[in-house]
Amino acid sequence: MALTKRQREIYDFIRNFVAVNGYSPSLEEIGAEFNLSSVATVHKHVQHLVEKRLLRKAWNRSRSVEPVEPPSSGLVSLPLLGVVAAGEPIEAIEVAETIDVPRELAPKHAQSYVLRVRGDSMIGEQIRDGDFVVVESRSVARDGETVVALLRGEEATLKKFFRRGRSVRLQPANGGMKPIDVPARDVQIRGVVRGLLRRY
Repeated sequence: MALTKRQREIYDFIRNFVAVNGYSPSLEEIGAEFNLSSVATVHKHVQHLVEKRLLRKAWNRSRSVEPVEPPSSGLVSLPLLGVVAAGEPIEAIEVAETIDVPRELAPKHAQSYVLRVRGDSMIGEQIRDGDFVVVESRSVARDGETVVALLRGEEATLKKFFRRGRSVRLQPANGGMKPIDVPARDVQIRGVVRGLLRRY
């Protein structure tokens, strides 16, 4: 699940506070820890964590926020680095969030991250608009691998990779869309897709 940086910090603070003190921090104590003067702002962050099932809250008593331990043994938290186009190339957008993914999709030997997909050029590979792809950070790809490619240093796209001598073909998995053929020097491989996450 995606967490903002502040939500992750608040969740970790509450876990540590409960572990040390045996009871939950008040909203005021959470606010003081992060220099948040508004209790309403703290409440909003806490409510988001409750909705994401990382905290549970009893509404009829104070100091009732307590962490719900996620099934972390099979999960690893990866940075959600933004949006990648499965369609026309768009600029990659960086955001400060993390998302938990199955550990087998992010092997320890590799650096990995997550991107949100925009567009439907990879629909033939069952990658749909709004999905999340788990990407192994690599600068080299083999023919036929689905890659995150940066075109001319600024436009990111998600396509199948094929080298053609001194050029590269970035092939969509959608019969209604044309491949992108560019000189190899204009393409930087940023990673290879290793997994897919979808929310219903």
